[in-house]
Amino acid sequence: MSEEVTIVEKKAIQSDTMMIIGLPDVGLVGLIATSYLISELNLEELAFMDSDLLPPVVVLHKGLPHAPLRMYGNDKLIAVVSELAIPAQSLHTVMRKIIDWGHTKKVNRVVSIGGIPLENRQTINEPEVFIAASNQELLNTVSKNGLKALDEGYMVGPSALSMRYSVKKNIPAIAILAQSFYNYPDPQASALALKELSKISNVNVDVSKLIEKGEEIRLKARDVMKRTQEEMKRMKRSQEYDFPLYV
Repeated sequence: MSEEVTIVEKKAIQSDTMMIIGLPDVGLVGLIATSYLISELNLEELAFMDSDLLPPVVVLHKGLPHAPLRMYGNDKLIAVVSELAIPAQSLHTVMRKIIDWGHTKKVNRVVSIGGIPLENRQTINEPEVFIAASNQELLNTVSKNGLKALDEGYMVGPSALSMRYSVKKNIPAIAILAQSFYNYPDPQASALALKELSKISNVNVDVSKLIEKGEEIRLKARDVMKRTQEEMKRMKRSQEYDFPLYV
């Protein structure tokens, strides 16, 4: 099997944009949030990923085939989504390619959106949202906007690798992490993550429809959540926010 990963560009890509990454993860928080963003801002499909490392699947929309992992955008941002769970063994390669590609497009910031598994989520009316940043200066800057830092813990999966490879490329990176169900799609957590995104960027959308359509979204996302949960188990994702042994 070829391990080549390519990104096929369909439109001209603007430089000096912010890249938002929302891949399947805990509660599908990032996927739901970023997909909603694409819809509300009417972003164009700019590019897609082609690789034997991804499942042999195309996604049909209005009868037309699309690659599962796609990039959308305008002159201010690029949004990366995948409608299929990324195999755990392929995640490093896939995330490295996304960040490398963003670097060639001179993105000015990478923002990943994900979930934090919360055991008693069903008893929490409004989950908390935390952030992590690639350096202290950036963390201080976004914290001034009222965002709460995740002081100690582990990150695993797309948000962790987004941060790791962004640091290697010297791209400022932020992770927005909303408390969510571990194995159920959580549109409310996605809506709260988008509200926090608006505090640190010029990306601002009305999330009321996202909350109103919560049950519909949960039903549509069941299969993706099931496959994502299987991949998260392979990554031992449930250990993510145990406190590290740090003195």
